[in-house]
Amino acid sequence: MALPHTHDETKLSAQRSDAQSAAKVERQAADLVASGSLEMGAHRPKDAREIADLLPQGTPVFVNHLPRHTLDQSLDALVALRTAGLEPVPHIAARRIKTRAEVVGFLKRALADAGVKKVLLIGGDMPEIHGPYSDGLSVLADNVLTEAGLREVALPSYPEGHPVLATPLLDSALAAKIAAARGQGLGVSIVSQFSFHPARIIEHCAALDRAYPDVPVYAGLAGPTSPTALIRYAHRCGVSASLRALSREGMRAVNLVTHTDPSEQLTALARHLTNQSQSNVVGVHLFTFGGVGPAAQWMNAIVRKGPARVA
Repeated sequence: MALPHTHDETKLSAQRSDAQSAAKVERQAADLVASGSLEMGAHRPKDAREIADLLPQGTPVFVNHLPRHTLDQSLDALVALRTAGLEPVPHIAARRIKTRAEVVGFLKRALADAGVKKVLLIGGDMPEIHGPYSDGLSVLADNVLTEAGLREVALPSYPEGHPVLATPLLDSALAAKIAAARGQGLGVSIVSQFSFHPARIIEHCAALDRAYPDVPVYAGLAGPTSPTALIRYAHRCGVSASLRALSREGMRAVNLVTHTDPSEQLTALARHLTNQSQSNVVGVHLFTFGGVGPAAQWMNAIVRKGPARVA
């Protein structure tokens, strides 16, 4: 006959369980970061060597395609990343492409010079169309990625919707792009936009898991930056809705997610994933807002803190 637990034994058991749970969440968080990615500016190839010393070898680094830069101006950054032992992933902004020859030529050079295997295909979020492509689907439909020899494409998703496009249209467009990419034999992954609200990130990842359980998802986080810069980028990226919602909960909630450390969102996501039997969330993706160095330092600290399995 088992003897009943004393109050102290029950308390000790609960403390041990809490500690084990916390350690599990910490491991999950470290694994998400070690398997994650971040972005850097096309105009700063010199940053590649600095961040390579902080990140696991082969970490994907997305090189942005901003209106003020041509695609070819990102080649130096892509080459620098490959040389530094990181995985270069160029952004392709459909509405900013001037000609088919421009994007095919760029991709072939990116493959030849930097060993690029994957791109992030985005619409471009600008009112005017500079060339033959109005959105990511039209780029896929033209077979330019496979013609250049690419193997994979990453597609965007939006936890808070899009500043211009309605959610049903976003959902149908994502489904169509996944189908088109798979029809061409391309591997597909999803990179979500960042959100200020941890619950919104979790809800969005759960919805993607239900819709596309076999598509790897990288959950977007706002990397370390100043509150002023973060709020400015939030309005530009169309994710200020959660900031307004949090403001109704008081400034403590706003301060919680607009400080310079995305650990709150990471921990919430990791805690959610430890309670799931399966999930297609394989890592996080840090939006760096021009501060790739601090973002890499933050990732390094998280990986070192937890016993992540780093390849």
